[in-house]
Amino acid sequence: MVGNNRALYQLKVTLHDVHPPIWRRIQVWEDTTLAQLHRILQIAMGWEDYHLHEFRIGPDIYGVPDPDDDLYERPVIDERRQRLRQLVPLVGISFEYVYDLGDNWRHELLLEDIALPDPEQRYPRCLAGERCAPPEDVGGPPGYAAYLEALADSSHEEHESMLEWRGTFDAEAFSVEAVNRRLQKKSRQPKLGA
Repeated sequence: MVGNNRALYQLKVTLHDVHPPIWRRIQVWEDTTLAQLHRILQIAMGWEDYHLHEFRIGPDIYGVPDPDDDLYERPVIDERRQRLRQLVPLVGISFEYVYDLGDNWRHELLLEDIALPDPEQRYPRCLAGERCAPPEDVGGPPGYAAYLEALADSSHEEHESMLEWRGTFDAEAFSVEAVNRRLQKKSRQPKLGA
């Protein structure tokens, strides 16, 4: 579809292995490439894009190809050439986004709805979410749990070093308005009716 006939994909993004859950609900254009989706997810989740990432859809891996990819069992398919509507055609399909292959932050992306855009809105946009993403380089889900434990207990042997490392951290903090401001700043797309 082209022009104003483009549909929106509504995705629920949930970070695996973290409790209570950290999640976002976002709307993106159906013709969004996986490379564009990566940038949107970085903003929506609050990551800082310091690390490698990949998408796993069915048996395939999508990301930024590397000349050494042929050394692996499955080659990495170029995410810059793959659009959501081609890979995820039906509501109810889920796939995975992995950020920081060392810390292994796995996100489930569930296609909840395919909808028509509101001409008064700008896209992509975040509709809802809960909790702040973990800090970069905290050590994956186990490291994050240990980090939160150390921050919560001033008598914990790592408490002071964790405060020195990242300062104060509010795991419950999340602002849909702040996410949307960052998304609009990065996307620079006008409203449909403009």
